[in-house]
Amino acid sequence: MADEDRVPWQGWRRKGEDAGLPAAKGPGSRRPFGATWWGRAWLEALEQRARLDPGRLSRGRSYARRGSVVELTVSPGEVEAVVQGSRVTPYQVTVRIRAFSSAEWDSVLEVVSAQIGRVAALLDGELPPEVIDDVRDAGLELLPGAGEVLTHCTCPDFAVPCKHSAAVCYLITDALDDDPFALLLLRGRRKDELLAALRTRRGSTAAPVVAPRTPPPAGIPAIAAFARHLTAGPALSSTPASSEQDARRAAGPVPVPTPPRPLGAPGVPAAVRVLDPPRSSGVDVRDLVALATDAAQRAWELASGDGDGGLNLTFEQDLARRAAKALGTPDLADLAHRARISSRQLTTWAVAWREAGPGGLAVTLDEPHDVDPEALTEALEALPNATIESNRLTSGKLQLRLGHDNLWYRFDQAFNDWTLTRPPAADPRDLL
Repeated sequence: MADEDRVPWQGWRRKGEDAGLPAAKGPGSRRPFGATWWGRAWLEALEQRARLDPGRLSRGRSYARRGSVVELTVSPGEVEAVVQGSRVTPYQVTVRIRAFSSAEWDSVLEVVSAQIGRVAALLDGELPPEVIDDVRDAGLELLPGAGEVLTHCTCPDFAVPCKHSAAVCYLITDALDDDPFALLLLRGRRKDELLAALRTRRGSTAAPVVAPRTPPPAGIPAIAAFARHLTAGPALSSTPASSEQDARRAAGPVPVPTPPRPLGAPGVPAAVRVLDPPRSSGVDVRDLVALATDAAQRAWELASGDGDGGLNLTFEQDLARRAAKALGTPDLADLAHRARISSRQLTTWAVAWREAGPGGLAVTLDEPHDVDPEALTEALEALPNATIESNRLTSGKLQLRLGHDNLWYRFDQAFNDWTLTRPPAADPRDLL
């Protein structure tokens, strides 16, 4: 950073040729993002948690690789950038992330200052990854979550984010690679302010360096509660009651505690804590994160009683279930490649699963099978000119299939493929 760029707030800034790396050289070349742990953590949050349009992010990534971002400045809660688009006049881009309030920062500092090693690392100018856990212990998240990345651009594109804003989001990784304290700056606290506050707390007698953890609330062992539940009330036998039993009866019955309900939504695995597997393993860290996220979703379904967590799914069903979540994203093509089937075929499976679950996938995969002719009567009345092949009635580019569950499924033909287009119905006329 040049001397003329050093301003009192000690932000992070790049200007001119240093803002974005030069365009990729040669066909197929790719400019990487996230050279450090903090850079990769930001990318993970941006692509997995921030819930931004994957297609727009992909276009922004290409723009960032071309070096279109000619100036980028990080200040408290905000990133401002200049992006050269197709027009002569460059666009002004702003990316905002909610800054913590003073009270929230006090909570964060209280947790951080209780860790001697953490304080020492910060005062030495290092930002250890464990700070993410400290912030979470204060009830906050350091990396952005869903809806926290807000963008604005002066370009005429009304999409959010536009490719210029998305490019800036990717270039923020450079700021974190150069100085991870830029992430704390985005949350509203400058490095010098943070370190000064930690020094004050470290030297204050009112705030000890090591704070004891809050003890758990007082309770009663489960076995004791159950025993009191059984022995309370009328005597269970003719055996004389002991004074302890009399005291228990006098105290009244103790109900068996109700297990706590699960969270209102599945949790997000701490993806940023996952270390890169060895290259020789052939495993990508993003695959591990995706599997952990999926496992968290399925565990939550089991805990909340909302389904069986997919424990009884076949290979094809589980693949279709995962593909349904990846519809409209580049992840579906990658999943198809790994499963060794075509993207076109997997898309058909994914749509069937999204519309009708296991039944929809089954009727998509099943070969024609014979059914009771009487079962086709209603369908023939609805499609009098249809041709019949076992359990399938076809009229032009519309087809009705009777599944093994005795439900009717509608398929429409596009590009010589039959695709399930809506949920099933007991009455075929409801599908027309």
